[in-house]
Amino acid sequence: MKYFSAKSHSRDAKPAKSAAAFNALKRDIMLGVLPAGASLTELDLAAHFSCSQGTVREALLQLQEEGLVRRQGHRGTQVSECTEAEAVEMFRVRQQIECSGILRALQMPSRTLVADLKALFAEMLQAATVGDELELASLDRDFHRRIFQDAQLPALDPILHRCLVHNHRFKISRSTSPRDLVATAQRHGSIIEAVESGCVERASEALRHHIATIVDLGPDVFPDASQ
Repeated sequence: MKYFSAKSHSRDAKPAKSAAAFNALKRDIMLGVLPAGASLTELDLAAHFSCSQGTVREALLQLQEEGLVRRQGHRGTQVSECTEAEAVEMFRVRQQIECSGILRALQMPSRTLVADLKALFAEMLQAATVGDELELASLDRDFHRRIFQDAQLPALDPILHRCLVHNHRFKISRSTSPRDLVATAQRHGSIIEAVESGCVERASEALRHHIATIVDLGPDVFPDASQ
């Protein structure tokens, strides 16, 4: 699986109209344009995107896989909640998966791991420089999943992806003023340096600290973390 950017992600496999609907809806949900609880009807969306209901259904199923919508039979589809309680648990799950994964990944890393991370880092800085927060978030997810790819635990990747998506949605929803996107991107530099050093303990600690200090959720979430 390629991880290089949102443009080259597995989304390319979806038909163009389904991908367009998925990307547009995901953007609006991540930015809060479509708030939690908003109803999404296939008929209305099909008219909006000038496509079939089947195409819309495919996009909604993909959004459901990422935890962004809830499909509830006769009650239809609604945008999912984005609560602090759920965010806390997803941050914890994410840290467990990633920190265990990097220990496995660095036991036998692929030859391209560091080069791939540096390429993603450069793209992240570019997205941050032009103020594209959603593209930065997408590249951020690719960066973390690229490390996890070398852990050879593919069944856990969808769980990690959902946690990453929810984490980014939560961060954006909590932002009350423009964030320093360049600083956000630059935080990944220390992870690359640790991975490149080949020191498993250093890399694990760098990743653990990175995740624990993403959002200030208080000392009860990651009591050993320091800013």
